[in-house]
Amino acid sequence: MMNKTSNPIGIFDSGIGGTSILKEIHQLLPHEDIIYLADSKNAPYGYKTKEEITQLCIKNTELLISKGCKIIVIACNTATTNSIEYLRENYSIPFIGIEPAIKPAALNSKNKTIGILATKGTLSSELFTKTAELFTKDTEVVEVIGAGLVEAIEAGKLNQESTKKLLETLIQPMLDKNIDYLVLGCSHYPYLIPLLQEILPKHIIIIDSGLAVARQTRFILKSIGLLNKEQKKASIDFYTNRSIDILQKFVPNYAVQFLNF
Repeated sequence: MMNKTSNPIGIFDSGIGGTSILKEIHQLLPHEDIIYLADSKNAPYGYKTKEEITQLCIKNTELLISKGCKIIVIACNTATTNSIEYLRENYSIPFIGIEPAIKPAALNSKNKTIGILATKGTLSSELFTKTAELFTKDTEVVEVIGAGLVEAIEAGKLNQESTKKLLETLIQPMLDKNIDYLVLGCSHYPYLIPLLQEILPKHIIIIDSGLAVARQTRFILKSIGLLNKEQKKASIDFYTNRSIDILQKFVPNYAVQFLNF
């Protein structure tokens, strides 16, 4: 029987976006094995109903549990905000979620105006609404649905002019309101930071949740005694249920396997 501390961390997302979270976790916890599921066949989650999202999360969770994972990171804002409460109530494995980093943006904003770029599923969720109400009482929040962005990233169109033009259109309402913080509310969006830095004025600070999720993962594993004690090189297994080519571009140093899940 394998020692539970050496069991892998499980991560899932509605596609390749969660690899931005995985990289932060691997950097902070270099000796932890990881299994990553890219549910690209069902991307994006942002336009699905709460019930549909929860069913997809159940499927991903049960697959990661069957592979022996000791903790599951939901590397998807939409999945977290719609389904993490259900998953925590129905499974004994610990879950780490990801939410837009509204709190640090609101606390540090000098203009008291922040922008949040996220999917429809995240912005319309009950959990997002509660968090926003809690931390933005004296802050104006400019919410923009990143329509088309996940699809562009999943299609590998990161450096195309069409993606830049789409971003410029989406960001303009935030610039009109003079935001000084931009919160990225989708794990796909950190891959757009180079483009955003070209578009945004230099004073606007971009925040994503990757490092915070990695720190929380380490904290929970330590608190329940499941940090891996072996000082070994970690193995990272990537699975996708769509073409492996796109995911392979984001993790060029690893093998990507097709799995019909």
